[in-house]
Amino acid sequence: MSLLPTLTQTAQQLTHTFAQISEERKEVLQQLSAYIREKRDAGKATELVFICTHNSRRSHMAQLWAQAAATYFAVDRIVTYSGGTEATAFYPAAVKAMQKAGFDITKTEESTNPKYKVVYADDRAPVEVWSKKFDDAANPDSGFCAIMTCSDADGNCPFVPGAEKRIAITYEDPKVSDGTAAQHEVYLERALQIGREMLYVFSKV
Repeated sequence: MSLLPTLTQTAQQLTHTFAQISEERKEVLQQLSAYIREKRDAGKATELVFICTHNSRRSHMAQLWAQAAATYFAVDRIVTYSGGTEATAFYPAAVKAMQKAGFDITKTEESTNPKYKVVYADDRAPVEVWSKKFDDAANPDSGFCAIMTCSDADGNCPFVPGAEKRIAITYEDPKVSDGTAAQHEVYLERALQIGREMLYVFSKV
């Protein structure tokens, strides 16, 4: 099972840059690797819910990269989700950055909070993404790991109902670049950082 060609190329390049991840950061990431290993060793599927305040940028990037990283490293029975403390929309610049990395993303519904179909591998079902609250009916309500991708959500959600594990893997918000000449570069940089770290997580499973 393999990722789409451009995404495979991006993943290969990122796996050669694991040295950019600090030892302190690797310790945090390995908490997630350990959780996935425990679920696998118990013969159970692993459900990961990535949570950010608006479910518009970092949580979507992490959800999609984690699903792709699981396929890249042939870690089976992984299902990823995302949510926010409020719903907004998957931000267009974040969508573009993920497309640039090699994800095939198509808008399937026009609205203020559109739905997108994301293809990451030819032999895997596409992922449907849109902005939603973390307790949306589309997300699991028990037995999952909640991964907080922003310090805001980490601070505002000290308790996530139904989560059996909670890990803070926070990222700087690319929103700071919105409307500037650096926007494209900053979003791509964040997408690749998240990709590198999710690939690292699954490389340790």
